[in-house]
Amino acid sequence: MKKAQVNIAIVGLGFGAEFIPIYQKHPHANMYAICQRSESDLNRVGDAFNIDPNARYRSYEKLLKDPKIDAVHINTPIQFHAEHTLMALRAGKHVSCTVPMATSVADCKEIVETVAKTGLKYTMAETVVYSREYLFVKELYEKGELGKIQYLQASHPQDMEGWPDYWQYMKPMHYATHVVSPVLGLTDKEAEYVSCFGSGTISDDLIEKSGSPFAVETCHIKLKNSDLSAHIYRSLFDTSRQYRESFDVYGTKKSFEWPLIEGEDPVLHTAKKPEPEIPERIKVPDYGHLLPKEIREFTLAGVYDADEHAHLSFIQGGGHGGSHPHLVHQFVDSIVNDRDPYPNAVQSANWTCVGLLAHESAMEGGVIKRLPNFTLSAT
Repeated sequence: MKKAQVNIAIVGLGFGAEFIPIYQKHPHANMYAICQRSESDLNRVGDAFNIDPNARYRSYEKLLKDPKIDAVHINTPIQFHAEHTLMALRAGKHVSCTVPMATSVADCKEIVETVAKTGLKYTMAETVVYSREYLFVKELYEKGELGKIQYLQASHPQDMEGWPDYWQYMKPMHYATHVVSPVLGLTDKEAEYVSCFGSGTISDDLIEKSGSPFAVETCHIKLKNSDLSAHIYRSLFDTSRQYRESFDVYGTKKSFEWPLIEGEDPVLHTAKKPEPEIPERIKVPDYGHLLPKEIREFTLAGVYDADEHAHLSFIQGGGHGGSHPHLVHQFVDSIVNDRDPYPNAVQSANWTCVGLLAHESAMEGGVIKRLPNFTLSAT
C-alpha cells in the first residue's frame, strides 16, 4: 500500500543523529520520533533538531506502541540489531537497520521469515553500495565500459581500539558487509559458498572476549550462477593499517582500484594502451543528482563534519562516501511506492551470512560453507 508521507523514528542517537536532518528534509518523510536510553543525550539531540518533546522516547518498547510511527531506523549496538528489528516488525513497523543484519544465521532466518509473513519493508543500511565510489563503478559496468568482469576483491582493515567495548567481543568476519556487498552487488549476484582462513593472533584478553584468535580473516566467495569468485579480508585489532574500506574490480576493458591511502584518488586501468598510459588517477563524481533536490546537499556534508561533532565512524569512515541520503531515500521511497528496498531482507541475509559462515569456515581450517536457501532468491 502506497503512503505519501512516512513517520520515521530513529533509535540510537550516536551515529544515528546523522540521519535526522536528512529525514527532516526528505519530501516524503516526517522525522517524527527519537529514542535514546540516556535522558540527557535524548534531550540534547531533540533540542538540537527541534523534535517534539512528546515524541522523545527512552523506552524502545514504548516507542513501538506509538501508532503514528510507520517506520524505524535502528542504529543501536550490533548485539541488539536482530532483537530490535524483530520487535519492530512484530509491532507493524517498517525497518531500516544499520549493518550487520544479525550476528547469527538463525536470527537472519527469523528476520527473513518475519518480513515475508508481515509484508513489511526491511533493509540493511549498507553504506558502501550507495557510496559515490561504488555508484561510479556500477555506472561504468552498466555502460559496458569495464567489459566482462573477471575478478573482484575488497578489504576492510580497521583498528577498533577506542570504540565501544562491545567491539572487543566481535569476530572480524561478523562485520563484513562493507566488503561483501560491493563484490556481490556489482553484478547483482548472490554468494553460493565461502571458504575462509584465519591469520595471526590477537591479544589473550581479546581472544577470551571474542572467542576468536585471529587478527585477520580472509575469505573467498563463489558467486552463484557465475564464473566469478571474489576475495575479501577483515581485521579489527592488533594489525597495523590505516582504516581502509576498499573495493577493486578487474574487467577485460577497464579495471578500478581503490587508493592505498585515504584521501588519494583511485586508479582506472585501461587495456590496449601503451604500458605507461594504462593507469590513470581519476576524480570520482558525486551522485547527488540521483536524489530528490531537497536532500542532495547531504552527499557532501553532514552532522559529523565539524570537529565538535566528530564521530569515529566519520573520522575513520571518510563520511561513508556520501551514502547517507541515498540510504534515507531508498528506504522512504520503498515505503511510499510499495517496492522492495535495496538490499531487501533476503539480500541482506545473504550478505550478512557470508561473514558469519566465513568465520565458521576459518575456525574449521577453511572448510567450504554453503549459504542457506533462505538467503537465496527463488530464481
